[in-house]
Amino acid sequence: MEKFDIIVVGGGPGGYVSAIRASQLGFKTALVERDEMGGICLNWGCIPTKALLRSAEINHLLHSLPTYGFKAEKVSFDFNKIIERSRAISTQLANGVKHLMKKNKVTVIKGTAQVKGRKGADIELLIDGKDVLTAPHVILATGARARTLPGLEADGKLIWTYKEAMTPAAMPKSLLVIGSGAIGVEFASFYRLMGAEVTIVEVQDRILPVEDKEISALAQKSFEKQGMTIHTGVTVKSLKPQKDSVTATLEIKGKTQDITVDRVIVAVGITGNTENLGLEKTKVKIDKGHIVIDEWARTSEPGIYAIGDVAGAPWLAHKASHEGVTCVEKIKGLPTAHPLKKANIPGCTYSYPQIASVGLTEDQAKAAGKYDIKVGRFPFLANGKALAMGEPEGLIKTIFDNKTGELLGAHMIGAEVTELIQGFCLAKTMEATEQDIMNTIFPHPTLSEMMHESTLDAFGRAIHF
Repeated sequence: MEKFDIIVVGGGPGGYVSAIRASQLGFKTALVERDEMGGICLNWGCIPTKALLRSAEINHLLHSLPTYGFKAEKVSFDFNKIIERSRAISTQLANGVKHLMKKNKVTVIKGTAQVKGRKGADIELLIDGKDVLTAPHVILATGARARTLPGLEADGKLIWTYKEAMTPAAMPKSLLVIGSGAIGVEFASFYRLMGAEVTIVEVQDRILPVEDKEISALAQKSFEKQGMTIHTGVTVKSLKPQKDSVTATLEIKGKTQDITVDRVIVAVGITGNTENLGLEKTKVKIDKGHIVIDEWARTSEPGIYAIGDVAGAPWLAHKASHEGVTCVEKIKGLPTAHPLKKANIPGCTYSYPQIASVGLTEDQAKAAGKYDIKVGRFPFLANGKALAMGEPEGLIKTIFDNKTGELLGAHMIGAEVTELIQGFCLAKTMEATEQDIMNTIFPHPTLSEMMHESTLDAFGRAIHF
């Protein structure tokens, strides 16, 4: 039996960041991980998908060379090397996390953790059913896995989850993506830019349903312009695998239609990894596949906390990391600890074009019924840097409360908006008003100038459009 101050279960971006911060604050810290350090994010999510998408962007650029005055013949790619590069980057970063654990004196234990019970103020954890660790504070950061629907189960060969979509043996010629959230849209974008015929189906009335409607519509228009086929308000009735293809039966506007594709990606959400943790021996509550927590990541069982994907939406790596730091700092009793504000969490989709947002959509701001809304817009087409880059498609949209000047939301589509969004995140965190943004000097020529212009436009002061 070994005693620690804090034990973190799960080595993803929530878990390993929590462990590092705990060690920085003087806690004797252990991290238990059953698989690879870095979790889904580094190994099967955020990082490898961005590596793949970068390759797809380069492929797109190489086929657009005449636009920039270049000429090249017989442009081709080695699909296996593209996949190998993605995996190598993941391995590099996972090894980097291992180094960070050593640097910060975090004890890493390989195995599966399960709550055994309590011993006074301490919680006992069984590791692989035999070794026992104890600590007064246990942080569950066990992440989530792909959600499945009856009749749409992945088989790993013809019907894929994100894992198989990331490491295919060969490039499919045609692909059906079920679900149009960030994961589905990113894979659709990758395979389309690499040359596959891509169809997206979404049960709701628009793609990217968590985004602002205006941004969703622009995204669909851009994807269709690239050659994607998109159906919304669609139910997938069945998937029938053949030897090397899948036939999907779709219900579109009351009519049944069959389509046959090489491969299918099921991207219909995720569910938390709450099983086999021994939580039935505790007061921890689980609702709709996720652990219920308060604003400090505390569960109903004293001394047990949950962060990241296992604790519910939004299912984002940066949310998990921030949540973990907040949780540990609250345990320490730091006066600087503040509860996480979900309204200040940015969401990013790394498709082509990119999509990024923070705060309320226009419809949400209206539905709140307490704001005098001002909406500003500025198109990429009117920005010099965007034109110089050859990226004229896109929009920056801002939503303010006219009475207070509060920035309620910001929504973007276009080149590099996943980098730009942090400016509005900082503004929201600092509770900046429209005057603060207007009085900020933005460098020229940059894409960021559009953030300034969109704010000006909300109050009838746009200069360049």
